[in-house]
Amino acid sequence: MPYVNIKVTKDGVTREQKTQIVREITDTLVRVLNKKPEHTHIVIDEVETDNWGFAGMLTTEYRKQKT
Repeated sequence: MPYVNIKVTKDGVTREQKTQIVREITDTLVRVLNKKPEHTHIVIDEVETDNWGFAGMLTTEYRKQKT
């Protein structure tokens, strides 16, 4: 039973995009590993940008620098 956990920042990911992610990852596991789609679980966690950090700062602050 494959379990895939995807973490993305919560900033405008649409339901359609999430649907596409789930479909394509499931298809990949079926094609590459011969896993059954009905046994494949995909979880998408959306994390607030104030709760995601890298390069020594929060994503919120990092993105402010890029504008």
